[in-house]
Amino acid sequence: MDIIGLPRCQRCTNGDLVPLSDFGSQGAAIHYKAWVCTNPDCGFNIKIRNGDVYLNEPVSDGAMHAPRSR
Repeated sequence: MDIIGLPRCQRCTNGDLVPLSDFGSQGAAIHYKAWVCTNPDCGFNIKIRNGDVYLNEPVSDGAMHAPRSR
């Protein structure tokens, strides 16, 4: 079995790009919705939202995020 590594960040060349997934409004999984550099000093990210591509939006740590009640 071949092991393929993650793509190297082309902005900083120190981090790797890792894929992030999410769930849509109807609960369906959205795979590879975003790619983010693992180097915290870099911050490069690319995201897809409603069919549009966004580059380098601010990234927060999510600590202030309140979970939805179900």
